[in-house]
Amino acid sequence: MPKQSKRATRKVTCDDCYFRRNLLCALELAEPCSTFRPAEAQLAPPQQLRFVFRQERRSRAAWAFPSAQEQAALHA
Repeated sequence: MPKQSKRATRKVTCDDCYFRRNLLCALELAEPCSTFRPAEAQLAPPQQLRFVFRQERRSRAAWAFPSAQEQAALHA
C-alpha cells in the first residue's frame, strides 16, 4: 500500500493562473499553457545588476581644443 503525502497535491487549472484571474489571458485551452503563473505569486521583473562606475585613469584628456590665444595665433 503506497504512502500518501501529508499534503494532497491538487491538479493545476487555468483558473489558478495569474493571467486568467486578472483577465489577461485570451486562450481557451483544456489545460494550463506554458505561460502559467500561480495567482498567489506577484509578478515582478528580475532584479537588475548594479551599475558600477570604473575609476577614471587619466587625469586630463588625451587631446584638447587649442585655447583662444593659440587659435588667434594660428589665424593671424
